[in-house]
Amino acid sequence: MASSVKVSKLIENYDLKLCNPGIDTDKIKITVPDINRPSLEWTGYFEHFDSLRVQIIGFTENSYVEQMDKESKFAIYEKLMSQRFPCIVFCRGMEPDQELIDAGTKYGVPVLVTQKTTSSFMAEIIRWLNVELAPCISIHGVLVDVYGEGVLIMGESGIGKSEAAIELIKRGHRLVTDDVVELRKVSDETLIGTAPDITRHFIELRGIGIIDVKALFGVESVKETQGIDMVIKLEEWNKDKEYELVDRDGQIAEKLTGQNLQKQHYDNVDVNVKHRALQEQRRGKSEKKQKDKKVGTPGPKVKKTESFKGPARRR
Repeated sequence: MASSVKVSKLIENYDLKLCNPGIDTDKIKITVPDINRPSLEWTGYFEHFDSLRVQIIGFTENSYVEQMDKESKFAIYEKLMSQRFPCIVFCRGMEPDQELIDAGTKYGVPVLVTQKTTSSFMAEIIRWLNVELAPCISIHGVLVDVYGEGVLIMGESGIGKSEAAIELIKRGHRLVTDDVVELRKVSDETLIGTAPDITRHFIELRGIGIIDVKALFGVESVKETQGIDMVIKLEEWNKDKEYELVDRDGQIAEKLTGQNLQKQHYDNVDVNVKHRALQEQRRGKSEKKQKDKKVGTPGPKVKKTESFKGPARRR
C-alpha cells in the first residue's frame, strides 16, 4: 500500500516553483489526499487544523492577507508555518511575501507557486493524490487494453498469459503490464492497473526471452495505466469439470481489494472475442461476394436472329 508521496514528486509533476530552495523536499512526504484552503486560519483560529494536508492559497486568501498590517502578517505567518504541514502552494502565479518564505524556511515548510488557477489546480492535485496514495497490491498476471476495456489475464505460470497478450498486441491492442500488475483502488468502484518501473513495456515469452513491446510494435502498442473491467483466468482443460462462459449465479465473481469484478474461466484459447466476431462477420460478407460472383447475375436478353442460308452446294 502506498503510504506517502514525496513533495519533490509533486513539484516535478506540476512544474512548481520552489521559493525556498534550501529545503530538502525529498524528505518531506504527503500522506493524505485531502487539501485545505486557509481561511479562518488567517484570523488566528487554528482549532481542528489538519497539519497533514497540503495548503492551497487562492486569490481570495491572498487578497485578505494583503490588507493586513506588517506586524499582523508576521504573527500569522509564524503561527501558520509552525503547524509544519507538507507544503503551501500559491496559485495564479501570485508571489508570496518574503516574511512568509522566511517563516517557511525556519519551520521547514516548502513554499511553492503554480501558474494554474486555484480551481483547476485543486481538482488536479486531489485526483493525482488519490491515485498516488490509493491502496495498492501486486498480483501475478497480464493486463492489456482490448478495445478500450481493461482485461486482466490471470493463471498459473506457463499457462499462456503472455502468449495470449502478444497475440492481442499483434492484432492492434495494447499492453499495460506483464507478469506483475500493481492494482490501485482509486475509489469504491474503480481499480487502476499499472506496471512496475522495472518491467514497464517488457513482456517475457517462453523459449524466446524478454522483448521490448514499445520498440518492436511502436509507441501505440503500450499504455501506462488502465482501469480493470474484466478478469479472465486461464487454466488447463479438465474434462471432469463443468465450465460456464457467463457467471450467471455469481459463483465465479472474485473480490479484489473490495471490488467485485466479472471473472470468466477459459481453457487456453484466444480471448479476443470481439476480434473473432468481426472476423466471422467479414468472412460472411466475403463468402456472399464469392457466391454472387460464382452464380452471376442474369444479363440482358439477346434476341435470336435467323442466319441466312444460301442454296446448297453441289458436289
